[in-house]
Amino acid sequence: MPNLMLNWRQALTVGLVLAVLWPLLRRRRPGLATFCREGAIIALLFAFWQILQQVTSSDGGDAIGRAHWIERVQSAMFFPNERSVQNLILGHETIVKLANLFYASMHFTGMGIFLVWLFLRHRDSYPAVRTTIALSTLGCFFVQFLAVAPPRLLPGYVDTAEFYGQSVYNAGFSVDNFGAMPSVHVLFAAVVGWYSWRVSTSHWRWIGPAHFVVTVFVVVATANHWWLDGVVAIAILVAAAWLRRGVLALVAHWRASRGTPTSGATGLEPKVPATAP
Repeated sequence: MPNLMLNWRQALTVGLVLAVLWPLLRRRRPGLATFCREGAIIALLFAFWQILQQVTSSDGGDAIGRAHWIERVQSAMFFPNERSVQNLILGHETIVKLANLFYASMHFTGMGIFLVWLFLRHRDSYPAVRTTIALSTLGCFFVQFLAVAPPRLLPGYVDTAEFYGQSVYNAGFSVDNFGAMPSVHVLFAAVVGWYSWRVSTSHWRWIGPAHFVVTVFVVVATANHWWLDGVVAIAILVAAAWLRRGVLALVAHWRASRGTPTSGATGLEPKVPATAP
């Protein structure tokens, strides 16, 4: 099947064009300028991800070796084996198919719904969360230059999506088989789970943490990720959140030393604990 996505050159071009339009439209068309800014961030990250696919796709042998190393490290750390989680759903065709569908469809869908909700209902919190997402996603992409195979490519594990013909790798998308570490699926789900619970006061805010729990179970049960893939992703998320705060603090200090008024808090800074993103 043909590749259904933009290549990195096209995505880079789109991102740069939108980035140039953003400041030009800020005063006359603020709504359109906002669209250009957010679109530029997405397009540039997508271009970087496409470049990553090309770099790591030819590193299969090393990726398999690193996967075996992760398997040994997890065993030494007493993590449950991913196959033991698979065994909970293998033999239940409907559940396996639903898990495959969730893995393939809810990654971007869940994040998209969350961002739209955040922008419309909690716009004061949106800039901080969006910046944290962009920084942590970029951090994950840099780590993924070190190719790692997922469990499904190793003996002893079942590639559930391939078995039932639901694999995204056969659907015309340019997706790298060796980008398991860290798990961007877990990263996005952690963002949705943590910030929806923290920002919202609704009785429905439990949906965010539930999405995170289901995502972690699904990526392991379908053998698409190791436990450590998710652990590293969450560590990068925490680091990105604190990096953003640190940069804001330095800018505020610099402005104060020059007598320049600061723009105020974003609505999230005082509440971030040291152990969470």
